[in-house]
Amino acid sequence: MGLEVDPAFVQAAEHRPKPTISDAGEIPLIDLSPLLHHPIPSDPSDPSIPDEISSLIAAIGAACLDWGFFQVVNHGVDLKLLERVQAVAREFFALPAEEKRRVKRDEVNALGYYDTEHTKNVRDWKEVFDLVVREYESDDGSFRLRNQWPDHPPAMREACEEYIASVEKLAYKLVELIALSLNLPAKRLNGYFRDSSCFFRINHYNPCPSPDLVLGVGRHKDSGALTVLAQDEVGGLDVKRKSDGEWVRVKPIPNSYIINVGDIIQVWSNDKYESVEHRASVNTEKERFSIPFFFSPTFSTNVKPLEELVSDDKNPARYQEYNWGHYFSSRLSSNFKKLDKDNLQISHFKKAL
Repeated sequence: MGLEVDPAFVQAAEHRPKPTISDAGEIPLIDLSPLLHHPIPSDPSDPSIPDEISSLIAAIGAACLDWGFFQVVNHGVDLKLLERVQAVAREFFALPAEEKRRVKRDEVNALGYYDTEHTKNVRDWKEVFDLVVREYESDDGSFRLRNQWPDHPPAMREACEEYIASVEKLAYKLVELIALSLNLPAKRLNGYFRDSSCFFRINHYNPCPSPDLVLGVGRHKDSGALTVLAQDEVGGLDVKRKSDGEWVRVKPIPNSYIINVGDIIQVWSNDKYESVEHRASVNTEKERFSIPFFFSPTFSTNVKPLEELVSDDKNPARYQEYNWGHYFSSRLSSNFKKLDKDNLQISHFKKAL
């Protein structure tokens, strides 16, 4: 079965409004307010889909296809939840280094605090606090994901957990809209995220006197399925534009989220939706916070192009199947140990066609 759109869906959508996408630092800005009035349809070929939802699905698809990035407003996440996380983050990162390192990550447990001296890329200029939605330990005990909560600030755990629960709901909605844009049932991908391996991170970038020598985060692609990023008013996220390879600065928009497609969706879609390079630049005068939520499937998931989107003749599968848990742990171990070899990349699973 190929990537052709169901004719019934095309016919039903012909009279509907074209997708409207405003410009936000040149990446698409998408208004999710139609979801406040209409449920997400289960079947993309349903002719009764409201015009607003049809246009929203088309806008999501266009953004994933052309950019791999977009920004959303009217997303349903209470701003107060984010403000609480930002407040406890400021308190935590203002602590003395020895206090923060009480919850530092190590070779066995990859969660907690770390700064640039513990990263493989010495040009990165940041400090980080990582946690997971669901803790995990490998059968042999060699790999563990166990949250480490600092004693100060005492409100950090509650603030983070409440925020994560709300953002995870948004991530499910976005994945359903992406599935519909691929002409798949809305919940086609949902099952992969039961007992998911979702990551939550708080990045803190101190002011840097020599921004020409370092980056907040070097150029990279996200290995998971979808990233939901909150950045503060300072900004600093740069996206590599697919059309010409130029770096585009994403300007902050109050109470918005930046969404990007990760490697897993690139594989599931058989390269229709591409995971795009991005980086974070530092500021000479102001500290900066960014808070990404990495929406990823359960570790037991074997990732490969979806069978509905491939065909032997017109659109053969472009990737070999790989296990997400092995892929994730290999990359994490390589980062921590600073190994003299490249991380696993999805390009390593690319088939020669």
